[in-house]
Amino acid sequence: MAFDTLLVANRGAVARRVLRTARRLGFRTVAVYSDADRDAPHVAEADRAVRIGPAAAADSYLSIDAILDAARRLGAGAVHPGYGFLAESAAFARACEAAGLVFVGPQPEVIELMSRKDRARRLATEAGATVVPAVEGEDFRALAARVGPEIGYPALVKAVAGGGGRGMRLVTRPADLAPALAAAGREALAAFGDPALFVERYLPEGRHLEVQVVGDGTGRVLHLGDRDCSVQRRHQKVVEEAPASACSPAARARALEAATAIAARVRYRSLGTVEFLAAGDHVHFLEMNTR
Repeated sequence: MAFDTLLVANRGAVARRVLRTARRLGFRTVAVYSDADRDAPHVAEADRAVRIGPAAAADSYLSIDAILDAARRLGAGAVHPGYGFLAESAAFARACEAAGLVFVGPQPEVIELMSRKDRARRLATEAGATVVPAVEGEDFRALAARVGPEIGYPALVKAVAGGGGRGMRLVTRPADLAPALAAAGREALAAFGDPALFVERYLPEGRHLEVQVVGDGTGRVLHLGDRDCSVQRRHQKVVEEAPASACSPAARARALEAATAIAARVRYRSLGTVEFLAAGDHVHFLEMNTR
């Protein structure tokens, strides 16, 4: 679908980068802003700008209706979500397509599929990648009973719909598992609206390796290299090093091959990040960020 005007549904540095690139490619640009960002640099740098609501993100940058209305009023033919806010919202991607807009990002069904770590793990396995041994299940008591015999300790409790370290707990002994599951479930429900958890074997020697991929939606996928994101605080990346100098050549090769295979499996469209845990020459799929 052809378009000549792009609305950037974000703010700050990410919006400015998208706006600059769009302008360089010859597109007209539209910025959106809340009351708190009326005088922000990204507003001045767009060809046109439109208010989408009050300062609270829930009433502005997270309001699908407000963003679609802005696109309609200013004649945008496409929407770029940037990252954060609605960038990984399948509902937003579907709403854009239903409104006749080009969503500059992955297909809605792929966003939805990869947003749940349990489904993403199964897909990665189908694509030939290895995953960290884990146990899944809706009943926390039954889940706890399987951890020791099946994966052992230390173990890592994770939210199925999680991200950013929320709904995550490291457990080093059996007595701490039930409280960790209860606390992580409450946190996951509050943060993501979904209390589902799984428990993964914890590999303390592993390094956090990421691969950037780009696909055209037909199954053709390229990788753009790797990076080491092991320096973290509270499960949030602090330093990213590219290429990942601490990983072995064999681990790098396996990560690059697995990342492209996983993305090709879903006929991925747009840019994305596939995350792995590298231990020695082996890599284990963790998740995929569809942005």
